[in-house]
Amino acid sequence: MNSPLEDELDMFDMKIIEAVRENGRISVTDLAASIGLSKTPCNARLKRLMETGYILGFRAVINPQKLGLDHVAFAEVKLSDTREKALSEFNQAVRRIKEVEECHMIAGRFDYLLKVRTQNIRRYREVLGEKISSLPHVASTSTSVAMQSVKES
Repeated sequence: MNSPLEDELDMFDMKIIEAVRENGRISVTDLAASIGLSKTPCNARLKRLMETGYILGFRAVINPQKLGLDHVAFAEVKLSDTREKALSEFNQAVRRIKEVEECHMIAGRFDYLLKVRTQNIRRYREVLGEKISSLPHVASTSTSVAMQSVKES
């Protein structure tokens, strides 16, 4: 039995996804040439991939170091309550903290892993103390600080 992905996407769709993943600013003309289709069907496929949610959007990739955001920390968050209502409340609140770049629910010794980017350790301590620790149902946190980013998307 094929997965839903295999049933809906063909080789051209996958090539489009890979091409826009590498260069979101590629023109439809260049995209069509790179995957071996003419412009009109390529554009139709691109629109379909966007409408069906395979391509969620396009964004600029900003260099955080140029903005003075050199400090990356990972906060492990343990909740006092993991029922659906509590998880939903936490999820909604954490999305409002601009310093939290990523938030993942984890199966393990803690409930969430947050990637937090700030200017320095002092600012991180403020974000942790004033924002993260104040999120709904937070019981405890533990922090690991990144010494070097080897690969980021």
